[in-house]
Amino acid sequence: MTFARLASLASHALALTATAMAVAAQAQEWPQRPIRIVVPFAAGSSPDILARIVNDKLAARIGQPLIVDNKPGAGGNTGTDQVSKAQPDGYTFLLSVNAPLVYNTILYKNLPYDPFKDLVPVSLAATTPNVCAVSNSMNVDSVKGWLDAMKRNPGKFNFASTGNGSISHLGVELVKLKTNSFAVHIPYASSGQAVTAIIQGDVQYACLPPVTVMPQAKAGRLKALAVTSAERSALLPDLPTLRESGLPDIQAVPWFAYMAPKGTPPEIVQRMSREIAAALKEPETLKRLQTAYFDPVGSTPEALSKFMGEELRRWKPVIERAGIKPDN
Repeated sequence: MTFARLASLASHALALTATAMAVAAQAQEWPQRPIRIVVPFAAGSSPDILARIVNDKLAARIGQPLIVDNKPGAGGNTGTDQVSKAQPDGYTFLLSVNAPLVYNTILYKNLPYDPFKDLVPVSLAATTPNVCAVSNSMNVDSVKGWLDAMKRNPGKFNFASTGNGSISHLGVELVKLKTNSFAVHIPYASSGQAVTAIIQGDVQYACLPPVTVMPQAKAGRLKALAVTSAERSALLPDLPTLRESGLPDIQAVPWFAYMAPKGTPPEIVQRMSREIAAALKEPETLKRLQTAYFDPVGSTPEALSKFMGEELRRWKPVIERAGIKPDN
């Protein structure tokens, strides 16, 4: 090997070492300014509520303010794409949900980002069961009554969701498929808007997060019928599951995960993951989460990566078999 070649290799090695040292120093000094948490849905949506609950204790733990930045649009794709292209400096994170992080890779042919390549997992923060609710105008008080009404009136009803390809969309499409019923899908920018649509009679039913459904159900403005989880929720013990109500193959649960742009220093990702998990366990945070019907998780990045892969494998054949498209 020539002297010039050896000198070149040595120079390259020094450059790599310097870069590694700079990244390590950056991670040790992080954070030195406020951190942006992008929520790709509107204010008042479930991920927005979760972010604001967790932010209080998380900010205290890391020593800098966390700013929620709502970037709704395209079923969560707009904000998620922005984070995938953000500077990976540890000052931009994403709090997103099932569809933009997994399902949309199946539903959209030209997704502008790849969540498995352009983002890195940080933590699976929480889950929550969707609640299937109907308009009071339907005059039903059970899942059986709801399904019977749909079968008797094909094409008469509309249902709401939090966006094309969201779990609130896919869950109802599965119900339609299993019951051979039909209703028109009307997507909304947030669960709050979707619930308002039920109350106003613009749609007749939906399966949405309980944080927006249950206050309206308790006020008598709509009727909550069942949860979409495999088992009854400890936070909603009086509501049966769809499985109990005669739909054994239906399980559609929203989940919420923190992600970061690809290239974010691993030390920062790992610390953020640890701090999120710790913040979720704070007694005050836990109480607020349970009041909003969230089941906190707080996983490692590795566990979230595995979980996302499992979700992809579980839902891909279901979506393809049901023929679900993003414009349904």
